Amino acid sequence: MRRQTKTEVEITIDALGFEGIAVGRIDGVVHFVKGGLPGERVRMEVLKSKRRHHEGKVIEVLDPSPERRRPPCPHFGVCGGCSWQHLDYGAQLIWKRQHVVDAFSRIGKLEGFPIYETLACPTEFGYRNKMEYSFGASRWLTDDQIASDEVFDTSFALGLHVPGRFDKVLNVERCMLPNDVSAQILSHSHEICNRFGVSAYNQREHTGCMRHLVVRTSTTTGSVLTVIVTTTPTSDNEHQAIDAWFGLASSLPSGSTMAHAINDSWSPVATGTIARMDGSGYLDETSLGVTYRISPFSFFQTNTHQLPTLVGKALSLAAITTESTVWDLYCGTGTLSLPAARRAKRVIGVELAESSIADARANANRNSIDNAEFHVADLHSPKATSLLDAFPSPDVILVDPPRAGMHTMLVEHLLRINAPIIVYVSCNPSTQARDCALLSEAYDVMEVHPVDMFPQTYHVESVALLKRR
Repeated sequence: MRRQTKTEVEITIDALGFEGIAVGRIDGVVHFVKGGLPGERVRMEVLKSKRRHHEGKVIEVLDPSPERRRPPCPHFGVCGGCSWQHLDYGAQLIWKRQHVVDAFSRIGKLEGFPIYETLACPTEFGYRNKMEYSFGASRWLTDDQIASDEVFDTSFALGLHVPGRFDKVLNVERCMLPNDVSAQILSHSHEICNRFGVSAYNQREHTGCMRHLVVRTSTTTGSVLTVIVTTTPTSDNEHQAIDAWFGLASSLPSGSTMAHAINDSWSPVATGTIARMDGSGYLDETSLGVTYRISPFSFFQTNTHQLPTLVGKALSLAAITTESTVWDLYCGTGTLSLPAARRAKRVIGVELAESSIADARANANRNSIDNAEFHVADLHSPKATSLLDAFPSPDVILVDPPRAGMHTMLVEHLLRINAPIIVYVSCNPSTQARDCALLSEAYDVMEVHPVDMFPQTYHVESVALLKRR
């Protein structure tokens, strides 16, 4: 078979577009260039050619941007965790705001209100309080590793998934986004698996033992909750490896928990049934005067350092008073509801996940908050409208939907409810802008605040204030 020759072009990068990929044009044809930065002249290898655009990667930077920096992580560019380590942090904040501006102007067709500068995270690295590492039976080798003379065992890896490959795992010794304790647990897990020769789970064949390593840390107490997820152990070396893994417990900070969970399903999700536990089984985290109890697989915002900024901004925009009735839709474990209840007359939270509602109720009891109630409901179901109609009329509605945004049926119902204020918190400015455009039938967007919860990535949270016209 005749080998296809590589296509290389020189191109000037104009901007950072969707998902942080650099964008340039040659003769009017859009080129998406992984690894480029605005203002740079680069040599690009074209990997995909489509009718309206080309896709590729930088193979040489001919004229670098002054905002380019050397990525501190050796895994940058290969694993799927970070996309912008090569971009100065101040520039990251500027481009995140620009993505919010573009979403509201191009998708929502909404303008004429301030979109403020991105609220910076107090720390660029070490901010994640949760990491989910994967074991893989098909290790991904980097170009440098392939070019070397070293022989690698590709049947086992512990690290992070390669983008777009559910079955390929990049072997990682350390990630820079969590704290040092996470690196200690990751290193220990590598050593144990190597010592006992246990197998990694094969996502294609559904065989093997080791599946996931979950590490959660508390910024408030410094304690750790870590879970190793496996299939049901069957061999002596698998049982011995798990026993030895628990040997790290005495070296972890006070109040820490180590747990073993079993997952024999084909689902790739990092969860399971707890089979063994050493410790209390939870973490305590305090934010804005509310203490949250976090169990092994419950949801909690992954950046505790920046959480007060996000929640504080949403609540300040909501202008809640002691006479306010507040609805918190997609309330999760009460991250917005419970601090809001400290200010409001009454708060009503609604969420689909029963486990999250159970956590929210428990957190309310734990913090002696008796003016917040929580309900399980699918807000994208017709049944939800009758539930909402049974609640007292809201003075403020808080919404924090998943990346897909709100269902049009819910948007239409919010228009009928006609609350004076809506505060929309979003992890996806595109769907936020779309929903705000639908709400503009009765509401004006007054201001928008981007918040950086995930430095070194293109992700940005956005808080929008809408007032009834």
